[in-house]
Amino acid sequence: MKPNLSRRPRKPAPKKPSGPPVTLLLNKPYMVLCQFTDGNGRETLADYVDVPGVYAAGRLDRDSEGLLVLTNDGALNARLTQPGRKTAKTYWVQVEGDPTEADLDKLRHGVTLNDGPTLPAQVRRMDEPAVWPRNPPIRERQHIPTTWLEIKITEGRNRQVRRMTAHIGFPTLRLIRYAVGNWTLDDLQPGQWRKV
Repeated sequence: MKPNLSRRPRKPAPKKPSGPPVTLLLNKPYMVLCQFTDGNGRETLADYVDVPGVYAAGRLDRDSEGLLVLTNDGALNARLTQPGRKTAKTYWVQVEGDPTEADLDKLRHGVTLNDGPTLPAQVRRMDEPAVWPRNPPIRERQHIPTTWLEIKITEGRNRQVRRMTAHIGFPTLRLIRYAVGNWTLDDLQPGQWRKV
């Protein structure tokens, strides 16, 4: 008898926390891995968060900074990370160069990356935000300006924002995730976290 291939296997239901639900907002510092262990001695979330049983809801690249949601609530994690849920993530992005509105319109309409087209992004120029200095500082070229953009996307592909800005000719120099859904960094400094 042949197996019925027309039905997809059911995904297991998200795990419910064993205790009360715990959700933290962390300002992940630059060059910190978005996991709790590392065999190579690099900084991880464990260097900043000592709350047992919470895990990152989504990822933030090691060379990116900003808001990371940690939780023990599997259902919340799924709501924040599953592509069909389209939870908006807002990034403050410093790019090399001075993109025009025509350049930014490409991102607003979606660009085709090596893993397929992106969904349209919300993009606007912004003043340089009042944020902490990065250590080490970004590389700046003497005769090439930099521009700050606010980019809001609902996808979460690997290094997506960096690849999007590079695709239109403006490499990302610094990337700070400011918001996930309605949660924002507010006044959290790098390495600080708070319960919500």
